[in-house]
Amino acid sequence: MSTDTMLMDYLTVHSAYHPIAIPGRNRWTYFSKMTGIPQLWTLDDSGTSRLVVEAEDRILSVKYSPLGDRAVVGMDHHGNEKQQLYIMHLLNESTPPKASSDSLVPLVQSLEHFHHIGGWSPDGRLLSYSSNRRDPAFFDIDVIEVDSGEVRTIFQYDGNCVPLGWVDQEHLLVRIQETNLDSGIYLLDIQSGIRIRLGSNSNLARYESILTADQGRAGYVLTDAGEETLYIARFTWEQPEQLHKLLGISGWDIEEIALTPDQTMLAFSVNEDGISKLGLLRPDTGEREMIEVLPEGVVDSLSWLNDYELIFALRSPVMPGDIWRYNRLNKELVRLTRIGHSDTVGSLWRQPKLYRYDSFDDLSVPYFLYDQQSVPSGEKAAVIYVHGGPEGQTKAEYHPVMQYLVQQGFVVAAPNVRGSSGYGRTYIQLDDARKRMDSVQDLAWLVKALIRDHGVHPQKIGIMGRSYGGFMVLAAITHYPKLWAAGVDIVGISNLKTLLQNTGAWRRRLRECEYGSLAEHSDFFDDIAPLHHTANITAPLLVFHGRNDTRVPVSEAEQLVHDMKERNQQVELIVFEDEGHQTERLENHITMHRKTVEFFNDHLR
Repeated sequence: MSTDTMLMDYLTVHSAYHPIAIPGRNRWTYFSKMTGIPQLWTLDDSGTSRLVVEAEDRILSVKYSPLGDRAVVGMDHHGNEKQQLYIMHLLNESTPPKASSDSLVPLVQSLEHFHHIGGWSPDGRLLSYSSNRRDPAFFDIDVIEVDSGEVRTIFQYDGNCVPLGWVDQEHLLVRIQETNLDSGIYLLDIQSGIRIRLGSNSNLARYESILTADQGRAGYVLTDAGEETLYIARFTWEQPEQLHKLLGISGWDIEEIALTPDQTMLAFSVNEDGISKLGLLRPDTGEREMIEVLPEGVVDSLSWLNDYELIFALRSPVMPGDIWRYNRLNKELVRLTRIGHSDTVGSLWRQPKLYRYDSFDDLSVPYFLYDQQSVPSGEKAAVIYVHGGPEGQTKAEYHPVMQYLVQQGFVVAAPNVRGSSGYGRTYIQLDDARKRMDSVQDLAWLVKALIRDHGVHPQKIGIMGRSYGGFMVLAAITHYPKLWAAGVDIVGISNLKTLLQNTGAWRRRLRECEYGSLAEHSDFFDDIAPLHHTANITAPLLVFHGRNDTRVPVSEAEQLVHDMKERNQQVELIVFEDEGHQTERLENHITMHRKTVEFFNDHLR
């Protein structure tokens, strides 16, 4: 097999993700890019994947009505994330879910604005959503009568808010984002506008994965209120300030919960160092059990088909992603889809090992490592992959370029430097504001660990990253230029100051909670900006960006590349005209990753 053919096989491996149960049907749908962009799929009775509906652009979200006869579908245009809403009617007689011939009927359309789906009212007549139509910086909540199209605004907010779902016909759950990490969840009376806050009014905290129970009078939520990590708490709306802790896992976040229809069992997932554990909890007794038959990997999108069958997505470094079902009665685990596999290169996929190193201030930093035991010590070439976020986390999941680089003989290291999620509240805030460059220094100390502990050649080390990871690449090659032989920046930030000036107004306020504010930290932004230190760059640089990026404007790439070309430095910029912040289209994935692999082969050998 030629190297070009092999790379194509790595890049064209598909996956199944985000399964969603359809109410009342004991059926489910999932997302996949098998057509080249994210679309909605299901399985027929023979286990064959079938399109539910074919959309002209990528589908971002879907919410089924309580009766399971229709759904609201969110779709954007060329990756711009400005989701428009459509109604999809399902054929009643179709056992595997299938859309009717009229496919997607426009419901909420305003192409220049963002829309976030809240969900259906219990009677299936109304739909809630938020939009920034009133002002680019503000999101208000609307309710639309789906059949008539009548819309009314029920809540205006000068900031970012999202409806989470209905408690009953008269009340919505609303999340108001207060910082980059923290949010407030409120019970909103849609007639009077009165809001009741969940938890403390005085202490900021994360609130996620909220579920209602007991006919809307109570519920469950994940929160880190008063603690380092996310735990399961029970609450009532009679005493919403009181959160009763049901389950916490020392040192780790519980990431997701799902409640059975009869409300007797909670499924939960735990993030232990980037690897998921799945368990069941009886909220009334506290009795819990872990699902021991689960393969090692990352679990998400928990959804109960009925009171005993749980479906979820599972992926790992050697399994790109499929949908699984667990029966809690007979403890049977079944892989429902087999999309995430390859007959040609699947046997070449490698599992990384988890290591830690001590950084400049003795902070213990975890990293996944794909080593090359057959290459003599001191001769190994390496690529460091930096995640985005900044509050992201590299987990034990499939990454085609990492796997191909490993197959080509590179050591690949994927660290979770300070500022990453998954290790507690203190760790995630260690890079805030003027501590920003401490996380970049973590990368410099990772280089030392790779040379010292894993036999990497000090002049054969490259670095790549996406989004905020792109900023980390640019910061590393400008502030520690002697460490790097090559860099790849994907939709990265070249100057935090210009990012904050040019990004969406509603996003700016939240990002300032993490990066620091334009009012108080402009001098610091100027000091650290890679854009202002391009003269230091000695490594060749490859840059990718999407023309329609609404998070990190393409100007972040263009200004840096222009500056480097003025100095005749080695740099190449590739702009995808039909992409935004994510690279979704298969042909663009192929172009980007082929160029990346060729680039590292040219400069790290």
